[in-house]
Amino acid sequence: MDFGATEISVGEECGVFGMYDLSGGNVASTIYYGLYALQHRGQESAGIAVTDTFAEKDKVVCRKDLGKVNEVFDAENISTLKGNLGVGHVRYSTAGESTRENAQPLVLAYIKGTLMLAHNGNLTNAPKLRRDLAMGGAIFQTTTDTETIAYHIARERIRSKTVQEATIRALKKVQGCYSCVVASPRKLIGARDPWGFRPLVIGKLDNAYIITSETCALETINAEFVRDILPGEVVTILSDGTIESNLDLALPEEKTARCIFEYIYFCRPDTTFDGMSVTKSRIIAGKLLAKFHPVDADLVVGVPESGNMAAIGYSMESGIPYGIAFTKNTYVGRTFIKPKQSSRVQSVKIKLNVLRDVVEGKRIIMIDDSIVRGTTSDQIVTMLKNAGAKEVHMRVSSPPFVHPCYFGIDIPNEDQLIANDRSVEDIRKIIGADSLGYLPIESLIEMSGGRKICDACFSGNYPVAPPTEDIRGNFDK
Repeated sequence: MDFGATEISVGEECGVFGMYDLSGGNVASTIYYGLYALQHRGQESAGIAVTDTFAEKDKVVCRKDLGKVNEVFDAENISTLKGNLGVGHVRYSTAGESTRENAQPLVLAYIKGTLMLAHNGNLTNAPKLRRDLAMGGAIFQTTTDTETIAYHIARERIRSKTVQEATIRALKKVQGCYSCVVASPRKLIGARDPWGFRPLVIGKLDNAYIITSETCALETINAEFVRDILPGEVVTILSDGTIESNLDLALPEEKTARCIFEYIYFCRPDTTFDGMSVTKSRIIAGKLLAKFHPVDADLVVGVPESGNMAAIGYSMESGIPYGIAFTKNTYVGRTFIKPKQSSRVQSVKIKLNVLRDVVEGKRIIMIDDSIVRGTTSDQIVTMLKNAGAKEVHMRVSSPPFVHPCYFGIDIPNEDQLIANDRSVEDIRKIIGADSLGYLPIESLIEMSGGRKICDACFSGNYPVAPPTEDIRGNFDK
């Protein structure tokens, strides 16, 4: 999306990557490239922690800091991260501030050894769990949900036979959204919440196993896709290459709720999420838009990046030519995952330029994946008209965003959403488009290939009861 949902005040966005080389090879450089492929999921901080399962037990080397992957790591510091079992993370803050202390992975030393943990998601009951831990004497070093999970795993490990058993017991206490990678001294564990909000997959590269957020990270390192981790599944990769599976947390398939925004925006287009190609999903959305909201025009264009595939779909269905109307500065990060509005607005101004020769004198259909606040849509429509477009018809490959999300997209106030109390015509006037059309909410199931989804940000039908507070205080509903 880069510009439609760029207007969200904060964001979902974290990526996890765990790797276990059973032959003893160093994994840090491969994790680095995997995180690079996941950079779109978070640009605030990056980190890698590794251990050598053939050497001193419980010795973990970790480097993490604020910044993108190539800012945190270089050839010199990567070479110091020696180990054949490791966990990596790229972060955008959902709960917790953007500080170095909140960077992941978390490395926890406790009576049974060490844990390395990276987490993508939001826990709806994290405040209560955190208070309970604090009353028991826990001292927190971060303000993240991840530390709450790590503490509970450590506590459960004391009375569990294995770390995977402890992980399952701990996750039975949490509610909400998580895709986690956990590494103990001799095991790599992946866990996905019972609803399956976020993707998590298993891959294999030679004699190494990978657990990561998206299939695009596997392709980047030439790893083989093994399978998706199922909603509610905890998988454990042992030192002999055995993959153990536990489905104690699983719900019936009809109760699962994959985040529709993974298909609309979050995932890279070359990712496959639970068997559905993200590119195919976005093309379907564009075709449906053309059916529901046709308009006579000269050219269909997409707002980079995630608007492009939907624009191609619209063009295919309508017969109107597809064109590239924007040139993009690829050295500017995604504006969606900028934590402050001032940063996002500045990024919009420097990120895109309109190709005047492409749009001048033409009636343009502009496809974007969503409109959240409306401010950037307004700017892009104005840019097109200033470049000589005769008309700008905006089509949105998602329904109106009218409700906050508590499962990773951290928008606690409905009054931040332009569609919450406005009609489509009101929004059209605000953004300055000649016409405006949204994808009907009934079309989302087709966009997801018939998979069970969470569309609460559009419908208000939450699969899990929303929280009444987060670690920063009460939500102002």
